[in-house]
Amino acid sequence: MSTNSEQERERMKEEYKEHYRKIRDTKEKLRRSKYVQNVNEAIQKMNTDDLLESVDEFLGKVRSKMAHIEARLDVAMDDIMERSPSEAELDESLRKENVRDTLKQIKMEMGLLYREIEQQAEELNTEKTVGRKEPPVSDIPNQDNEG
Repeated sequence: MSTNSEQERERMKEEYKEHYRKIRDTKEKLRRSKYVQNVNEAIQKMNTDDLLESVDEFLGKVRSKMAHIEARLDVAMDDIMERSPSEAELDESLRKENVRDTLKQIKMEMGLLYREIEQQAEELNTEKTVGRKEPPVSDIPNQDNEG
């Protein structure tokens, strides 16, 4: 008789374990489906037209400023190269000083452009919505109730 009750107890124990495994698997599937749902909602909420428009506008400004700076650099270099013969008689240190000043000014403008680009990039107001960490939910049942 005792072997019969022990067998029944072992059978019930296995049924409980299987039941808890199913619950744990179901909770895991629910967690995954919520994550997928959140990702899908975030993708649907993104307005790609506005995003692409702002990126295109940003790139257009950068290209325009770079073209402007390159043109000024070309003009400055042409001016240095095409000096009149009277200016060619200036001593070497004066010419080097003029070239240094021109390059300093161009470098300063490039630095200002870089700061402007960084500022505009920060103004795009991006917010991370995918991959946020949520506190983990305990899927393991209390071990005291299994025995």
